[in-house]
Amino acid sequence: MTDTGSAKQSVIRDLFNINDDLPANFVPGHPIAGTEQSGVEASFAELFEGRRVILTPHEKTASQSIETVTQMWQICGAEVITMNPEHHDEVLAATSHLPHMLAYALVDTLARMDDSQEIFEFAAGGFRDFTRIASSDPAMWHDICLANREQLVKVLRAFNDDLHRLSEAVEKGDSEFLKETFMRAKQARDKFCG
Repeated sequence: MTDTGSAKQSVIRDLFNINDDLPANFVPGHPIAGTEQSGVEASFAELFEGRRVILTPHEKTASQSIETVTQMWQICGAEVITMNPEHHDEVLAATSHLPHMLAYALVDTLARMDDSQEIFEFAAGGFRDFTRIASSDPAMWHDICLANREQLVKVLRAFNDDLHRLSEAVEKGDSEFLKETFMRAKQARDKFCG
């Protein structure tokens, strides 16, 4: 038995609350795949090929169950890694949940501006790339944000602090701060996503 949810601690907690224990055959999992489209009609045969699936077994998960679920994902073409549920939720809050929040917030902010029609008419490729995930299912992302709210709030606060410093640098014309920030970000992205 497995799942495909984006937050793992909440799934484990909910299952424990229902059963007063965790079944040995339950292997929490999270495929890191998909697009901004949702539902069966958005699926395609190669969806998991070359993608990662994170399994977050709990202390009572049977090793045979882990092996069975691992093989299932490998047959689908996925690379399977294991992580503890807490660490999974921290990592995904930063790498998936935060970017979705930022995309939704940016599009919402711009859509509520007086000249929003013109703003969206002149949006170029960078805007489309950055905001593509704001077309994701709002109900699903609502649930993900609440399920992983503890970790998401931490990373949102850290980002908000950095955004505030960036805003101050722009306001003050702090060229050096801006250059250093942009260079660090470029180097980090090139290194990890190159």
